[in-house]
Amino acid sequence: MTQHVRNHHTIRVAAPAHAAFKFFTPAGEELWAQHWHPRYLYPADGTTQRGQVFTTGEGDEFTIWQVADFDLAACRVRYVRTTPALRTGFVEVQCVAHGSDASDVLVSYELTALTPAGEATLAAHDGAAFATMIDGWASAIAAHLPQLLAAPFR
Repeated sequence: MTQHVRNHHTIRVAAPAHAAFKFFTPAGEELWAQHWHPRYLYPADGTTQRGQVFTTGEGDEFTIWQVADFDLAACRVRYVRTTPALRTGFVEVQCVAHGSDASDVLVSYELTALTPAGEATLAAHDGAAFATMIDGWASAIAAHLPQLLAAPFR
């Protein structure tokens, strides 16, 4: 079993980088990611900022998230995520302009298993499985693009 995975994958979205960046905030992700229902602890209104804390999931998948770095100008965010029953690590997203109306979005995960059960979950975050997961994000974003572009940044 693998106890640690580090992977990255790039997708393209049909929006300028600063517009696309809001799709990857916790509140922005609520608009396109099925089963993504963050519970905001700080700040309570869900505004994305450095130090933001929220939780997702239930049972063994209960996850605590904290925004470790947030750079609006660079369109980059880095999250610390800990699923105490399974794994801990980092998720980083950076949006880079690709022309005037599209962006390349680099998604990086670095996770370490905390338990034997956590080791089994790392396969979904490695290799082809990881690329397929992130490609699914691109499809979901494309399906919700008008709604996403109209949404305020949070």
